[in-house]
Amino acid sequence: MTSHLARPERLLSMGQQPFEAIVARYGPVVLRVCRAVLGPTAAEDAWSETFLSAMQAYPDLRPESNVEAWLVTIAHRKAIDAVRAEARHPITMEALPEPPASDGVPGGWGSDLWAALSTLPFKQRETVAYHYLAGLRYADIASILGGSPDAARRAAADGIAALRKIYTDLDEGAPR
Repeated sequence: MTSHLARPERLLSMGQQPFEAIVARYGPVVLRVCRAVLGPTAAEDAWSETFLSAMQAYPDLRPESNVEAWLVTIAHRKAIDAVRAEARHPITMEALPEPPASDGVPGGWGSDLWAALSTLPFKQRETVAYHYLAGLRYADIASILGGSPDAARRAAADGIAALRKIYTDLDEGAPR
């Protein structure tokens, strides 16, 4: 029995792009979201899980669907799974690992951005990531997280306000 995943003519007849094009176009956005929500170490696994799940469901996706929002929704679910798994399996260590080196690359995840994001409540962290890193509208974020677009807007605003305070406290008056 052949799977519908193995028949590219079905995708093209429906007007869908090949899945490789979807990965190439939206992969960086999904990785940024995963990094912002989960941190740099767990992000790549969540990214892979997102696209594995998406690949299975892609042939059944309606052609008029918002692919970016669909992928961020899957990444959101994978992030929740990762957070739950991490909470269930604490790791004990004899000594704390060395802190990550600061590479000085703008936007690099060795910076203090993850440290600042990790202080936000989970919902604020998600809304900041989905809006400011993935570029999703508040209506799309509300459909992913539940709630209203106004609640998503408020959570993002509160998250940004908290990040501004954290950065001000870290470096009094230095431009960022």
